[in-house]
Amino acid sequence: MRGSHLSRTRTFTAVLALAAAGAVALSGCGQNQQKVTPAVPPKKQDEFERRADQIVHDWPKVSPVHGRRQALLPLVAAQRPEKTGAREITVTVGHSACDARFGARSQESKDLVVITGWGKRKSAKGMCTEQLATDKVTVHLKSALDGRKVVDAATGKQLLKG
Repeated sequence: MRGSHLSRTRTFTAVLALAAAGAVALSGCGQNQQKVTPAVPPKKQDEFERRADQIVHDWPKVSPVHGRRQALLPLVAAQRPEKTGAREITVTVGHSACDARFGARSQESKDLVVITGWGKRKSAKGMCTEQLATDKVTVHLKSALDGRKVVDAATGKQLLKG
């Protein structure tokens, strides 16, 4: 009986030694941890970017936006670039006479250039007339118009054929 007790003690000691060695080995894991930087979350699209994506996706079946929005002011007209390969286009923006600043911006796809006017009011407080002002604005494109159609984001109407 003494031999079997001794054998069990040795087996138990061996198991404990292996377990301790494993714990030591495992405690070393992760010492040289890889640093993973979190992915930069995608920038949330603004109202114009969402509208331009919708127009590109649904073209040519596009409806106008409802109501007047400062980020989606309608364009009165667009002028064809004078030179072939030009990377700018002039549009006429219809904005409020109470806008302190106004302008136009674009989003380009393979087949379309979607453009909108925008305005910033002088103040949210106070009265403003419903008077419409129009001004020409030059929009700089990432690439030449080259056959792409120019579309007004507010109305969904084609202003120019490339």
